[in-house]
Amino acid sequence: MADLSQEDWTAQLEQDENAFILDVRTDDEVADGIIPNSKQIDIYLGQGFIDELEKLDKSKNYYVYCRSGNRSGQACAIMDSLGFQNAYNLEGGFMNWEGEVAQ
Repeated sequence: MADLSQEDWTAQLEQDENAFILDVRTDDEVADGIIPNSKQIDIYLGQGFIDELEKLDKSKNYYVYCRSGNRSGQACAIMDSLGFQNAYNLEGGFMNWEGEVAQ
């Protein structure tokens, strides 16, 4: 797991052919907008979150974000423990995101 600054996260993501963007926020938070092409799995689902993670391709590179960077850091740690090779946490989360936003 690595914590990446907004700039590094974006730069690395743009170059990555094997990228998967994961949003671990709640449905209410997602209503404020998402980073384009991301998939939401709410970390607060507990075991349901882990069950959904287990369905994902562990060989992909995961770019994980939440509102502020705390939950996504936890999500990256969980992913590491489940055998994901590459999970990158967006420092500062969506509230500091300056890139494109989709609804």
